Amino acid sequence: MSKYTSFPEPAEDQNPFQDPAVTQHSSNTEYATLDLYNPFDKPAGPPPPYEASSLSAPAPAQTPSSATTPNEARSYGSYSSQPAVNATTAELLRKQEELERKAQELERRERELQSHSLGPGATRQNNWPPLPSFFPVGPCFYQDISLEISQRFQRTVTIMYYFWMFCAFTFLFNLISSLALFCVDTSTGSGFGLSILWALLFTPCSFVCWYRPVYKAFRSDSSFNFFIFFFIFFAQDCVFVIMTIGIPGSGFSGWIVSLAVLAKSPAVGVIMIMNAILFTAQTAMGVFLLKKIHSMYRQTDASFQKAQAEFATEVMSNQAVRQAAANAAQGAFTAPR
Repeated sequence: MSKYTSFPEPAEDQNPFQDPAVTQHSSNTEYATLDLYNPFDKPAGPPPPYEASSLSAPAPAQTPSSATTPNEARSYGSYSSQPAVNATTAELLRKQEELERKAQELERRERELQSHSLGPGATRQNNWPPLPSFFPVGPCFYQDISLEISQRFQRTVTIMYYFWMFCAFTFLFNLISSLALFCVDTSTGSGFGLSILWALLFTPCSFVCWYRPVYKAFRSDSSFNFFIFFFIFFAQDCVFVIMTIGIPGSGFSGWIVSLAVLAKSPAVGVIMIMNAILFTAQTAMGVFLLKKIHSMYRQTDASFQKAQAEFATEVMSNQAVRQAAANAAQGAFTAPR
């Protein structure tokens, strides 16, 4: 067997404890072994100290440095797409906030409708103008800015309502100043009569012709009502300019008439100058509000094509118009040939 292996055959009398490595270790006194230490020989003495050989800790493996040559291309990632990603994220966040705001607005309106106990087919009772119950004429319109107007446009519609009230007060003050002028100069009776006509005419007509259209435009995002408001309110601003000028005999206590009367009667002149100041403020506010609402109109989805479609829908949905069209068509069909 030994000729096939490189290991010698073990001897029968070989003692494994007579190995040189074992005998050398047992003869070394630096190691505390059971043969050298007997606890019953010296009870009070401590065991011989154990001095372990200091083993050096293995050095940490060093990772090979990934040195790059100067000509080697380095890839730091693509930064060109980051602005586009940020812009898309900002746009998505903005749309999400807008949708949440609209959802809150719908919930608020639903709660208010429930609080008013209005069903799907219920109709609201008119509440404007707020007249007493014993008055022979009842309210003509329903108006509730906090309920019908979106929260985004409530402030604008409220300002327009207060502006209409300011215009009504200005027409009333114009009547008073014209009456004062008539008391001083009886030849201005035509102007006083026209001031009464303007107060009775412009006060209700301004409410119906330009305040109600802007109210309905912001209530239902109606392009048709926006166009009606712009057309009529622009004409109203032109009338405001004429009022501020104060042409003699026109019934408006503007600057020309006020300065002319100031030399004759200072008291009446002061009253008319105050009226001219009110007309000036009214004109400035009218121009400012016209520009503001036009800028808000451009931010909505309103358009001229949408206004035409709304006009056609309103005309065809009117029962009187449909009846008149049917009668005209029937008359044309049955006309003798």
